[in-house]
Amino acid sequence: MLSARNLSVRYGMAQALRGVDLHVEKREIVALIGRNGAGKTTLLKAITGLVKSQGDIRYNGQSIGNLPPDAIMKLGISHVPQGRQIFGDQTVEDNLILGAYTKIKAQPKQVKAWLEREYERFPRLKERRHQQAGTLSGGEQQMLALSRALMSNPDFLVLDEPSMGLSPLYVKLILDTIKQLREEGKTILLVEQLAIAALSIADRGYVLSSGQVEFSGPAHDLLHDEKVVQTYLGA
Repeated sequence: MLSARNLSVRYGMAQALRGVDLHVEKREIVALIGRNGAGKTTLLKAITGLVKSQGDIRYNGQSIGNLPPDAIMKLGISHVPQGRQIFGDQTVEDNLILGAYTKIKAQPKQVKAWLEREYERFPRLKERRHQQAGTLSGGEQQMLALSRALMSNPDFLVLDEPSMGLSPLYVKLILDTIKQLREEGKTILLVEQLAIAALSIADRGYVLSSGQVEFSGPAHDLLHDEKVVQTYLGA
């Protein structure tokens, strides 16, 4: 469904990604793990057009490496960025509707149905629908960020550190939701600081180190690879 070949990104003189190869099949959860500064967020930004890259990125066979972010979103890719980046001075419902801005004029009834779907997914958001988003708890904001991305009804989700700063209860809720989204037919590329948790729900994984893929394979194998465990999984 998505592939990156020989992908490289530079920030000035600094090389953030070096010849990365990656692929994601339909209805997979693929986890991307590695230490801080390994290039994980940069890789997601390259895929969604937020940074310029060299190499080949394809989505359903179409080259997307030179497309702007809004065009990539229209193809069916949604990005939930690190730090959530919700609109704190807008209501919960306004944030959700903004997530469907490319479709609200052409499909108003469908957007309304998607809104109700997200309220059913996260009843807390429905309770807070008229509340300013900036007053929500961290866990509630992460629900909102995820639901806002889903309001464009994407096929492919790019999630950057969705558990960051959350309590164990909310971490479990978000990870369970990610698994459910796969059951609904979504395909997910997941960057997650909780590497063991990410690999536990993923089908496959990639380990980045200094902008390069150091290990890759089935998530179960990575969880039991001695070097991966010792170096990246805290054992």
